[in-house]
Amino acid sequence: MALTDEAIEKIRGMITSGELRPGDRLPSEAELGAQLGLSRSSLREAVKALSMINVLDVRRGDGTYVTSLDPGLLMDAMSFAVDFQHDKSVLHFLEVRRILEPAATALAAAAMSDDDIAGLDGLLDELPPEPGVEEAVDNDLEFHRRIARGSGNPVLASVIDSVSGRTQRARIWRGITQAGAVRQTLDEHRAIVAAMADRSPHVAQACSVVHIAGVERWLRQALGSGTDETTV
Repeated sequence: MALTDEAIEKIRGMITSGELRPGDRLPSEAELGAQLGLSRSSLREAVKALSMINVLDVRRGDGTYVTSLDPGLLMDAMSFAVDFQHDKSVLHFLEVRRILEPAATALAAAAMSDDDIAGLDGLLDELPPEPGVEEAVDNDLEFHRRIARGSGNPVLASVIDSVSGRTQRARIWRGITQAGAVRQTLDEHRAIVAAMADRSPHVAQACSVVHIAGVERWLRQALGSGTDETTV
């Protein structure tokens, strides 16, 4: 288990056991780290992750609090962080993405207009220098949606859109827990656009395979599936 995931599970255990209740203030970073046997960096990442899914509320200058949710809503929010760890079907959706999206990218590299390809670059430019994970994933979803539509095959685009949405939580969790994931995604998107602008369908397709396979590889490791079955 990754250190950040271990930290998340330990804080989660404090909440589910009743040691921390909605509205309670967490101990200081140093105290909590010593209590749970965690490094400050892994604890900090865990708090960041849990605050993004509204389990914790970080109040600048005041401290970090368990959100004042009723127990049912609190557990629903926490399932965001752990649901795909207990349901490996998300890997199947990523496998489908790895099969379909590169083919759609190759078609789009030939079919999309110059203006539409430039629009992909413009979409990436909308992100700030240090984007938040959620806005980066929203941008990611729109990027892939435009390329799928740009393939000129509405059936393919519809299937990809349906499958892609089922991997959104995993993509957000990767952005939270894997250092540099947001920057890596943006760089890979730029490479796809560059190949499309060059009207190189095979290169664009290869860039898309590498991009999606990277997410799949990370998820296999996060799920502890053992062997890396991804092929590039």
